[in-house]
Amino acid sequence: MSRTQSKFVCQSCGAVTSKWSGKCESCGAWNTITEERSNETPPKGKGLKAATKAQKISLTGLSGDSDTPDRTLSGLNEFDRVIGGGFVPGSAILLGGDPGIGKSTILMQAAAALAARGKRVVYISGEEAIAQLRMRAARLGLSDAPVQLGAETNVEDIIATLKSEQSDGHVDLVIIDSIQTVWSPVIESAPGTVSQVRASAQDLIHYAKSADTSLVLVGHVTKEGQIAGPRVLEHMVDTVIYFEGDRGHHFRILRAVKNRFGPTDEIGVFEMRGAGLVEVANPSALFLEAREENVPGSVVFAGLEGTRPLLVEIQALAAPSSLATPRRAVVGWDSNRLSMVLAVLEARCGLSFAGRDVFLNIAGGLKINEPAADLAVAAALISSICNQPLAPNSVTFGEISLSGAIRPVSQTGLRLKEAAKLGFHTANTALPANIEKPPLEVNNLEKLADLLKQMNITPAAESC
Repeated sequence: MSRTQSKFVCQSCGAVTSKWSGKCESCGAWNTITEERSNETPPKGKGLKAATKAQKISLTGLSGDSDTPDRTLSGLNEFDRVIGGGFVPGSAILLGGDPGIGKSTILMQAAAALAARGKRVVYISGEEAIAQLRMRAARLGLSDAPVQLGAETNVEDIIATLKSEQSDGHVDLVIIDSIQTVWSPVIESAPGTVSQVRASAQDLIHYAKSADTSLVLVGHVTKEGQIAGPRVLEHMVDTVIYFEGDRGHHFRILRAVKNRFGPTDEIGVFEMRGAGLVEVANPSALFLEAREENVPGSVVFAGLEGTRPLLVEIQALAAPSSLATPRRAVVGWDSNRLSMVLAVLEARCGLSFAGRDVFLNIAGGLKINEPAADLAVAAALISSICNQPLAPNSVTFGEISLSGAIRPVSQTGLRLKEAAKLGFHTANTALPANIEKPPLEVNNLEKLADLLKQMNITPAAESC
C-alpha cells in the first residue's frame, strides 16, 4: 500500500529538498519553497508486482522515406510566421506573457480563424467560465465561429472529454488556458505547484502526441518575465513563444524563443484595438511613424529579429547630473552593454559622461538583444552630448569592440534592403566584403573616429 511522504519543492526551479528553508540553494530565490505531498510506492519485494518484461524496439537509419506532416495554418499570418509556418500535428506549444497582455485574445482569434476553415478546435479554460469566453468572442466579433468551449481544471476529465470528441472526428487544435490551473488527482498538492504543472503537462502532451492533435498551453509568467513553474516545462514542449508589449503602447510582439519546427527569435507584430489584435504587415513603418527628425539623440537602427529586418528608433539623453553617482537608466536594451559603450566612448574618444545622467530608450517598447545595436547607441549618445543630430534619412548599425573598432554584423544586405524600401538614403555601418552593390549609399566605418568625422565632431582622444 502506498504511503504519503512530504517533500519541499522550489516553485521557481523545481529543486526538491527534505526540509523547508527561506532561500532555495539551487536558484537563490527567496520564499519559493512549499511543502508538497506525494504517494510513495513500496520498493520491489514488498508488495509491488514484478514489472513487465521489456520489449525490443526497431531501429532505423537517418536515410529513408518519411512523410512530412502537413502544417495547419491558423489564418493569422503573423502567428503562423512565429510558430514556423502553421501548427504541426502532434506538437505542443507553450505561450507565456504578462497578465492582460492579450494571450487569451490572440488564441481566441486563432481558434476562430482555424474553425472557420473547417477545422475542429477545442478551447478549455481553467480561469474563465463559459459565459466569460462568450463575452470575449462577442467583443471580438467571433460569436459565429464553431469553436467548442469547455471550463474544467481536472486533467483526467479534460483528456476523457478530448478522447470522446476524437471518436466523433479528428480534433485539430486543443487550447488549455492555463496550465497552472490544471491539476491531476494523482498528485496530492495544490494546483499551480511544480508537481501538478509537470504531471498535468505531461499527460496533455502525451495525449497530443498519440492523437496527432496540436496543443497550445498558456503559461503564467513571474515578475522577471519567465514562465512560472519548472524549467522542465519548456523542455517538454516543442515551441515556446512569449507575448510581449508595453501597456503604454498599442502594439504587441509575439516572439519565439524555442522552436523545433522553425527559426527561433522570430517575431510577429500585432496592434491592439477595440475589436482585438490586428496584424501589422510592415512593423518598421509602425515603429517609425511618430519619429521626429533633426533631434539630437535620435538614431534609426536597422535590426534583425529572427529572419525579419526591423527598423526602430533609439533615443538617448545625456543630461547634467546633480547626484554623486549619475543615473544610468535603460529601457529595452542591456544595461551592461550600455556601460561598455560608455566606457569605450570615454576611453577611445575622450567623451566624458561622468557628470551626466544617461537615459536610453528603444522607442515603441521593443526589446533589442543583438550587439548590432552598439553603433546606433553610440551614435545616439554622441549626438545627445554634442547636441548634433544625425542625418534624418540615415540608418546606423554595427558592433563595437573594446578597442573602438567597428565590426560588420550578420545579414547586412537584408538590413540595407529594408532601409532602402522605407526611403532611407544612407547607412552608417562596417560593410562586409561579400556585399558588392549595396541598395543605398554606405558610409563604411572602421572605427569610432570615422563616425565622429561623419558627424563633423572632432575627437578629443588620439586613440579614437
